[in-house]
Amino acid sequence: MQNAGDTLTPDNLRLLQAIAIHGSFAAAARALALVPSALTYRVRQIEQQLDVLLFDRSRRQAVATEAGRELLREGERLLAEMDAVAQRVQRVATGWEPQLTLSVDGVVSRTTMLELIEAFYALGCPTRLRWREGTLTGTLEQLTGGQADLAIGVAVEAPPLANLRTAPLGDLRFVFAVAPHHPLATAEEPIADAELARHRMVAVADSARQHGATLGLLPGQEVLTVQSLATKLRAQLRGLGAGYLPQPMAQPYIDAGQLVVRDASRAARTTRLSYAWCDFGKRSRGRALQWWLDQLQRPVTRRALLQGHHVG
Repeated sequence: MQNAGDTLTPDNLRLLQAIAIHGSFAAAARALALVPSALTYRVRQIEQQLDVLLFDRSRRQAVATEAGRELLREGERLLAEMDAVAQRVQRVATGWEPQLTLSVDGVVSRTTMLELIEAFYALGCPTRLRWREGTLTGTLEQLTGGQADLAIGVAVEAPPLANLRTAPLGDLRFVFAVAPHHPLATAEEPIADAELARHRMVAVADSARQHGATLGLLPGQEVLTVQSLATKLRAQLRGLGAGYLPQPMAQPYIDAGQLVVRDASRAARTTRLSYAWCDFGKRSRGRALQWWLDQLQRPVTRRALLQGHHVG
């Protein structure tokens, strides 16, 4: 008799993920190049082996049951762990990782990152690069959750996890800025919290799946939440709200008169940033990760990552 756990193969886990991602059995079947009836049959087999219902079929969309959501969460973790094992085996054989994933916070200079990527490609190594966007705690979460190999621009304290290593990237100054036509551009300085609370702020959503952080907002304050610092900058240029921006990102617009720096009672803040990676010893560290760590040890590189003017 087949063990229920034997049905949780990587192929079956990816099939279930496809249904959750695409929202229906038919859409998942198209994405997987399967006949819909074949996909439905495989899901029924999985459910029978586990003796649980994974998807609610009473609705038009395929909605995971509570048991289904738990399996999807654990399945994502298991697939990430299997991929990590495969990469470690290939590293032992060649020294180069088949893929290196970078989790990069929005405060990091995109121009400098692209210059580093260009230099990496010039090595002619077989490692494929993947760049994932992160914000606040989400940048580190991608690393600790197995979705990234190196996190750059970590703005939160790293948890005390075994094999997790961090190093300082540098300090980044944030300034409170508004468009010249925004009401706060002419408010009496220093602008008190009571005055700030009357105006909309623009905030970047934390990309963390759990326990996301929110910075610089007052209780009950109206907020426009966006997905990236580049969008936050554009919103503030239009006068849609106010808020703190990295000084290097805002400086060209300040110089051009498109943004005005204001003295708020909550003074300009400086954030200490770091970079982080998981280290299982130098013998198991891939050559691609080592190359990036070598670049990050250079003061000129760290300075460029935080001070390079960048938008988008």
